[in-house]
Amino acid sequence: MRGTAAPSCAAGATRTFLATGAKRGVPGLRGRGRVPAAGDPARRTLRLVRPSPPTREQSEAQEEAKKKAPCPGLGLFYTLLSAFLFSVSSLFVKKVQDVHAVEISAFRCVFQMLVVIPCIIYRKTGFIGPKGQRVFLFLRGAIGSTAMILIYYAFQTMSLADATVITFSSPVFTSLFACIFLKEKYSPWDALFTVFTIAGVTLIVRPPFLFGSDTLGMEVSYSAHLKGTLAAIGHAVLAAVTLIILRKMGKSVDYCLSIWYYVILGLLECSIVLSVLGEWRLPYCGLDRLFLILIGLFGLGAQVFLTKALQIEKAGLVAIMRTMDVVFAFILQIIFFNSVPTWWTVGGALCVVASNTGVAIRKWYQTSK
Repeated sequence: MRGTAAPSCAAGATRTFLATGAKRGVPGLRGRGRVPAAGDPARRTLRLVRPSPPTREQSEAQEEAKKKAPCPGLGLFYTLLSAFLFSVSSLFVKKVQDVHAVEISAFRCVFQMLVVIPCIIYRKTGFIGPKGQRVFLFLRGAIGSTAMILIYYAFQTMSLADATVITFSSPVFTSLFACIFLKEKYSPWDALFTVFTIAGVTLIVRPPFLFGSDTLGMEVSYSAHLKGTLAAIGHAVLAAVTLIILRKMGKSVDYCLSIWYYVILGLLECSIVLSVLGEWRLPYCGLDRLFLILIGLFGLGAQVFLTKALQIEKAGLVAIMRTMDVVFAFILQIIFFNSVPTWWTVGGALCVVASNTGVAIRKWYQTSK
């Protein structure tokens, strides 16, 4: 009895399964109301495929991938933290009034050099770079260090909010230079964003031939304000050129090597300028020395968090979130300098931030498309 019960049960289960498959439309069974015979091709090809359980290595790989997956919004948090550190570093630059802007740049280069040299040794990239990229590395170092000197000078000679807003006009110059040197398309949208940027900078500069002699709300004289404005615009232009050079080099040059040229040529340039001006001296106040150290620390931390944000988040979202730097600059200026930005500055900031956001959204749309 036991020998015949098992086949009978198996046959009953097979009939039930095949009847259900016929109703659901299993290939080879549709339209049939009988059980295929033993030699029927439909019965021979019918198989119950059960997924095999994952191996130990696959399970460990899945667990490791879950651990490495970034938290939602972590990249935006890194960007926000980077913007805050950039703003605080700019605040310390403005606080150090007894040290020349070129000397501040030199101290920052020395600090970054102490960090970059071990990284280059660890990554074994060498200190010279690929033969075909050395010219671009030299240009990146010289132009980038000059941009750093100009922005420090702008922070010292004009309000923190005004200088920060003007520096955010860099993406517009990047689009223009990309069209000239990289043969990228310059669309009517780019022209519109350029007009917005020019309007924003004009509201901040307030040239006398348009606004008369209205200098209300300026922390310094109009001549000093104009010098700071020209320095901030120069920084925006040179920062855009630096970005074009980096895009030209692509991934053929290690990031640490690019920073190495930046700090070495920056230190050499600052030393020459300070020797000519006769401004090379240690700060007298201990507080100024502390500020110089904090400028290097906060500046390096801002660069690190910005790099980590770009590694795990889309560049368009990072660019939009970076506009929070303007908000932080406004807040820090009100708190530490008791200076409320004028409506001209607010209007200029809105124009520049709108232009910057438009450029980021357009690039983001093109990339996703």
